Amino acid sequence: MAAASVISVSDLGVRFRRNRRGRRSFKDLFAGRSRRTRPDEFWALRNVSFDVAPGEAIGVVGRNGQGKSTLLKLVAGVLLPDEGSVTVADGVAPLIEITGGFVNDLTVRDNVYLTAGLHGMSRHEIDARFDDIIDFAEIGGFVDTPYKHLSSGMKVRIAFSVVSQLDEPILLVDEVLAVGDKAFREKCYRRIDEMLAGGRTLFFVSHNERDLRRFCTRGLYLDKGKLVVDASIDEVLTRYNEDYNS
Repeated sequence: MAAASVISVSDLGVRFRRNRRGRRSFKDLFAGRSRRTRPDEFWALRNVSFDVAPGEAIGVVGRNGQGKSTLLKLVAGVLLPDEGSVTVADGVAPLIEITGGFVNDLTVRDNVYLTAGLHGMSRHEIDARFDDIIDFAEIGGFVDTPYKHLSSGMKVRIAFSVVSQLDEPILLVDEVLAVGDKAFREKCYRRIDEMLAGGRTLFFVSHNERDLRRFCTRGLYLDKGKLVVDASIDEVLTRYNEDYNS
């Protein structure tokens, strides 16, 4: 990995099975990387390589099912590659499947402490930021309400508010604000602007061209599991639109 890189991806490959009921045998577990792909398997990503410098804002572009979210999960450490490597030099704040870590039967208060703690914040840090988290989410009247009773919009607001308070240098964003109302979405975008102004590195998956141009200077265009173009966000969007007439 280059000295200046915060993320280095080299010959990355990850393989999935179409049949979820399939099981890997002991032979599979100890087989080499050159093992022939079975008929029910496919490569979500393969032969993907790039480096990311501190402070870069990168938009990941491609149709549904082309490996964009898989790539973010590999950078976040949620998935492990079958080939190649992903090296991340700094911590990440993952806005991926944003409400996934919350527990339905716990209150909003308990979920804030649980989720922020799982992301590495100390209880003292959560105490100091708790009011700001609740104020940003605009759910002050629901602090002691079970999480399961919140609307989907409220769940997104509190989840974004918690994760955006993390001090991690790398921000991973995967279409998580698509379900939020317009006013709160703009509020979140201003928060992302502030984080980028503070020197954060951004990985941003979106189908919204305006948002990609707003936040990103560089783009990665994924198609059929391959990195097709690594260039400026304008060049990447032009190529993507040419390919799919969108």
